[in-house]
Amino acid sequence: MRVELRGVLKSYWSVRALDHVSLAFEPGQVISVLGPNGAGKTTLLRCLAGLAAPDKGTIYMEDREFRRDRMDLRRRLQLLPDFPFLFWDQSVLRNIAIILRLYEADGPGAEERVLDLLRDFDLLPLALRPVHSLSRGQGYKAALVALLAADRELWLLDEPFASGMDPHGIDAFKHHARAAARRGRTILYTTQILDVAERFSDRVCVIHQGAIHAYDSLDELRVRASDKGNVLAEMFRHLREGEA
Repeated sequence: MRVELRGVLKSYWSVRALDHVSLAFEPGQVISVLGPNGAGKTTLLRCLAGLAAPDKGTIYMEDREFRRDRMDLRRRLQLLPDFPFLFWDQSVLRNIAIILRLYEADGPGAEERVLDLLRDFDLLPLALRPVHSLSRGQGYKAALVALLAADRELWLLDEPFASGMDPHGIDAFKHHARAAARRGRTILYTTQILDVAERFSDRVCVIHQGAIHAYDSLDELRVRASDKGNVLAEMFRHLREGEA
């Protein structure tokens, strides 16, 4: 799914979380959104998911205006926050079933798809356990399995690499996200981990104080950088120096 923001402004009291942001996310790409704490990363995802409405500006999905009441478009995306929306007293399998039903993705083949994903994320032995009995990383993996099984056109993930997942879970997520991008999905995730963004992104979006400071492939950013081996670290150093 192609997503475009045109002059999007979102404020919370006197703070501009998004400051007239204009950019487009193309299908078939894995895109990392980087920025300091409070930069506007989560607000960007919330606006794209329809959980927050821009004060000004417009969001387009496949050239159609996106609003919070456009449920036809919202069903084509899925948000996974850093602390997932789950029914904590229900089992892992029940949570996944509820989410698939909400997205009308519980048709033929869904059961086999879910079982394969549970195996991939080492959750099959835990499938009948209530979510509240799991660790944070296991709970996140349960929500991630639901996202992967629903397989929407736009994936929005807030800090998946700080979710408590174990190394196997992280590798499984990377594998499935890359496969989804090859199918034309748009994968948008936030992170604070520069090494992850450098290794697991087709494009990098750097946001600071609500404004976009860079949006390009790492190769293009490297061309303009002085320190070719630490492109993102250099960029963040310049942002901090600018604040000072």
